[in-house]
Amino acid sequence: MSFLNRTSTPREFRKLDESSIREQYAALCYRVVNDKIRILLITSRGTKRWIVPKGWPMAGKHPHEAALTEAAEEAGVIGRVQKDPIGHYTYFKLLDDGHQIPCVGTLFPVHVRLLRAEYPEANERDRKWFSRKKAAKKVDEPELAALIRTFDPRGLD
Repeated sequence: MSFLNRTSTPREFRKLDESSIREQYAALCYRVVNDKIRILLITSRGTKRWIVPKGWPMAGKHPHEAALTEAAEEAGVIGRVQKDPIGHYTYFKLLDDGHQIPCVGTLFPVHVRLLRAEYPEANERDRKWFSRKKAAKKVDEPELAALIRTFDPRGLD
């Protein structure tokens, strides 16, 4: 996780032993409407903050496949995921027991084709489309906000 030494990485992460940092796979769900890029955000279950779908590595699945699975379960997304990530961001994940653990999210773009009305976490989360600028302002993680702000899907599909 050599990217942890970047100046954009929060100071508290640069001080951590890399073995204590967990990885999650995240989906940057997007669509293009009238030549405008729209980003889908969901709320977290506990604090109701705006986030992107993400989850732990899954046995038998590549990282990009795990990100797409999380997008389907958490946001009802049907779409196409890119195999290559567009970047990484750091955050502290609040666990059910109240502890926080340092995580790195590896972010994969997902071109949304359809949103299901019914999906596993529909009753636990809200979802909403935003412009890149507004989505970047809604998320708490500065590195994620920068990835959203500069995201350009042209040439991905």
